Amino acid sequence: MKRMYSYLRPYMKYVGLAVGCMLIDVLAEIVQPVLMARIVGPGIQGGNMQIVWTTGIAMITVALICIVAAMGNSRFSAFAGAGFAANLRCALFEKVQEFSFKNIDTFSTASLTTRLTNDVTQLQMICTMGMRLLIRAPLMLVFSVIMAIRMSRSLSLVLAVTTPILLISVALIIRKAMPMFNLMQKGVDQLNRTVQENVTNVRVVKSFVSEEHEKEKFDEANDNLMHRAMNAMNLVILNMPIMMLLMNISTVTVLWIGGRQVIGEDLDVATLNAFISYIFMILMSLMMVSMLFIMLSRATASFKRIKEVLETEVDLKDETKRIEGEATGRGHKIRGLVEFEGVKFHYNDNGEEVLDDITFTAKPGEVVAIIGGTGAGKSSLIQMIPRLYDPTEGTVKIDGIDVRNYPLEELRGQIGMVLQKNTLFSGTIAENLRWGNENATDEEIREAAEAACAADFIEGFPDKYETWIDQGGVNVSGGQKQRLCIARAMLKKPPILILDDSTSAVDTATEAKIRQAFYTTLKDTTTFIIAQRISSVQDADQIIVLDDGKIVGMGVHADLLKTCEEYREIYESQMGKGADE
Repeated sequence: MKRMYSYLRPYMKYVGLAVGCMLIDVLAEIVQPVLMARIVGPGIQGGNMQIVWTTGIAMITVALICIVAAMGNSRFSAFAGAGFAANLRCALFEKVQEFSFKNIDTFSTASLTTRLTNDVTQLQMICTMGMRLLIRAPLMLVFSVIMAIRMSRSLSLVLAVTTPILLISVALIIRKAMPMFNLMQKGVDQLNRTVQENVTNVRVVKSFVSEEHEKEKFDEANDNLMHRAMNAMNLVILNMPIMMLLMNISTVTVLWIGGRQVIGEDLDVATLNAFISYIFMILMSLMMVSMLFIMLSRATASFKRIKEVLETEVDLKDETKRIEGEATGRGHKIRGLVEFEGVKFHYNDNGEEVLDDITFTAKPGEVVAIIGGTGAGKSSLIQMIPRLYDPTEGTVKIDGIDVRNYPLEELRGQIGMVLQKNTLFSGTIAENLRWGNENATDEEIREAAEAACAADFIEGFPDKYETWIDQGGVNVSGGQKQRLCIARAMLKKPPILILDDSTSAVDTATEAKIRQAFYTTLKDTTTFIIAQRISSVQDADQIIVLDDGKIVGMGVHADLLKTCEEYREIYESQMGKGADE
C-alpha cells in the first residue's frame, strides 16, 4: 500500500480538494431535513408563511451549494484517479521493460497486457469512487446517526437491529465474491491471449482456412469469461435487494412506532418526517459502503495481480559487480572476443538441460556459424551473449569479462541482434532503421540498406526512406522485413552482431551478398550466424554443430565434412549424397 500511495502522492492537492468539496456537500445535505422540519412545523403547522419563504430560500441555497460541491468533488477525484493510474501504469511498464525473457514467459504477454490495462483501470475506478463514496458514506452515516439520535432515541433503536444484519450480509457476499473476481480476471487474460494470438497470426489462420476453429476458440474463451462474470455478478446483485428490503422494513417500522408516538403526542409530525429522512440517509450510506466494499473486493484481485508484477524479482539484474580483483565491464569498449566456458542452461528449475557443457571461443572479427536441428539450443546459446538469459552454470565472457559484470545498457548497446521473429514498428523506414543508431545520417542509412540488400526495394517505393511501415511491418514482404532488420542492426556498427536465422526468407543470391558485407562493411565485427542452410554457413571462420544441447562438431566446413557425422548428414540432406566429391 505504501508503494500505491507513492503513485497518488503527486496528486494529493486534488485529493484534498475532493475531500473538502465532499465535506461541504455532506454538511449541506445533512441540514436539509432540519430545514424541512422547520417548514412543516413552525411554518405550515404554525401558519407562519414568513418562515416557509425564508427557510425555502435557505433550502434552495443549500441545494445549490450541494451541486457545486458535488461537481468539484467529481472533478478533483477524477484528476487524482487518472493521475494515479497514469503513474501506476508507467511504473508497471518500466518494470516489464526490466524483465528478462524468463520473467515474461512466466506471466505471458496477454496477462501482462491485462494487468497494464484492465487491472489498472479497476484500481483507478476504486481510487476515484473512493474519494466520492468512501468519504461521503462515512461522513453521511456519522452525521445522520447523530441527528437521528438527537431527534428520537427510541426510534433510533431500529438501526441497532437492521445495521448488523446489513453488515453481516455484505461480509458474506464479499467473502464469496473475492475468489470469483480472481477467476474473472484470469478469464480476461485468457480472452486477451486468444484475441492477440488470432490477430497477430491472422495470415496463418486464413492460409489454413482455420477461421471456424479460431471462432470456436474465441467463443470458448468469451463464454468462459461471461460465465465467470455472471457468477460473480449474480452474487453481487444480491446486495441491492437485501439493502432495499432492510430499508423498507426500517421505514415501515419507524412509521409504525413513530405514528403511535405522534398519536400519543410524544412526537410531532415534522420531527417524524425529518427522522425518516435521516433513516434514509443512514441506510443509503450503508448501501454506498457495501457497494464500495464489493468494488473493493474486485479491485483487490487486480491489486494482487499488479503487486505480483511490481514485486517480481528480475533474474537479470543490471548491476556491475564490485568484487575485489574481478574485472568490471563498466565503460569498457568491446573488441569482440567471446568465450563460453562450461555453459549449462535450462529454462526452469525442473526442466531438462537445453545446453550442456558449451565451451568455445570466438575471436574478434570472426564469423561464427551455429547449425543444428530444431530444438538443438541454437537460439538459447546466442541469447546469452547480450544476457537475454543467464547460464544456469558456467560463464559467458566478452573480452575476458563475465557478461554479468557489464551494465545491461552498455552491454546490449554494443551488440546488434536480428532475432528469429523480425519485428518492425509503425513509422517510416528511416525511423525504423534509426533504432540501430538514432543519430545516423541519411548517407549512413543508405549505406546500411545497401549492405543488407534493402536499398533496391526501398528506392522502388514512391516515398523511398519515408515510406510508412504499418505496425509489425505487415505492408512489406517477409524477405523485405528481414533485410530491413539486418540493415537496422548493421547501422549500429556493433563489435558483436547476432543473426538468428535472419536470412531464411531471402533467396540464396541475395543472402550471398549480405554475407559478403560481413567481410567488408563489418570486417572487424564478431558475427554469429544461426542458419538452417549449409550454403549460409560454409564460408564461416568457425562452424559450431549443436545436437540436443551439446557441441558435436566444431571447425571449418571442409574439416567438419570429414570429422562430424551430424554435419555431414545435414550437408547431404541439402546438397545430395556425394556432393562434396
